[in-house]
Amino acid sequence: MDEGTRELLEPLPPSAKLVYYVLDAEGRFDQTGLAEETRLSTRTVRFAVEKLTEVGLVEEGLCPRDARRSVYQAVPPAERDGAGEPEATAESASDAEADAPTAAVAED
Repeated sequence: MDEGTRELLEPLPPSAKLVYYVLDAEGRFDQTGLAEETRLSTRTVRFAVEKLTEVGLVEEGLCPRDARRSVYQAVPPAERDGAGEPEATAESASDAEADAPTAAVAED
């Protein structure tokens, strides 16, 4: 496990760390599968996955067999590197447009 992953996991609760280790080692799971594998309650698994998703360690996807269910998997460190960078917002885009030169419009 790389240092960046350790830093992201450090402030999280033990249940989130366990869920991450299982996803990292075993691959994709749905909530029920994670609860069975970790022996945690489904509510605890849901909370852990929420915390892991917030910090960018886990991503949620659709179950290929049942679109009503979600599956979770660990995000590889190479894909996580850009996750901490702020994204361009609509406000910053409008500021850029305001600074751009405007074209003169001829009136009839």
